[in-house]
Amino acid sequence: MSNPILEIKHLKKSFGQNQVLKDISLSVNPGEVISIIGSSGSGKSTFLRSINLLETPTEGQILFHGENVLEKNYDATTYREKLGMVFQSFNLFDNLNVLENAIVAQTTVLKRTRSEAEIIAKENLNRVGMTEQYWSAKPKQLSGGQKQRVAIARALSVNPEAMLFDEPTSALDPEMVGEVLKTMQVLAKSGLTMIIVTHEMEFARDVSDRVIFMDKGVIAEEGSPKQIFEEPKEERTREFLKRFLK
Repeated sequence: MSNPILEIKHLKKSFGQNQVLKDISLSVNPGEVISIIGSSGSGKSTFLRSINLLETPTEGQILFHGENVLEKNYDATTYREKLGMVFQSFNLFDNLNVLENAIVAQTTVLKRTRSEAEIIAKENLNRVGMTEQYWSAKPKQLSGGQKQRVAIARALSVNPEAMLFDEPTSALDPEMVGEVLKTMQVLAKSGLTMIIVTHEMEFARDVSDRVIFMDKGVIAEEGSPKQIFEEPKEERTREFLKRFLK
């Protein structure tokens, strides 16, 4: 088996007196799709944001190809460039059109030429079903599902080694959810390494290599989708899934 892309060791995160993450360890292998499920307030989004250093962990290690990214002299900016992040709320630039949204990080952060960035942006927009007819549209002219697909294309355009998704469908109307999940399903099959915080249980069951159930700031249970959804060992996991699975 190849070496893990990411190894998270004994990660903790507190906000004042409130300990949100309590000693979390996890390895992420190349090409693996991991879904993180759990109740609101279980620490899922904080965990994802800590992996990407949008939150600074209080304790622990995050090893990226064996190097601890929390060391003082580690280049955190370069590390962040290797992780694509897709948020609940799209975070598109409202003043830029679809194509420019997918170009801007490439030219400013990766210093690609405009023409190279444009080719890559168009390729990834096509890949998520946002074809040429949408390229000159501004975000306000798009549906929520379309905005989220542009956000995914933008994240893909910086050639990340792994993609992090923080409840990418939670801000969408029910009819928009399917198109975004379908896009993510295609990406999962392409061999992209993905860590997904989601409340879409069927999606987690169908797409993941591994499912992690978080509860009160810890990984309460992890395993294959079959194990977690059909044979959960922990009472807390069973309780949680009862509400979602008929």
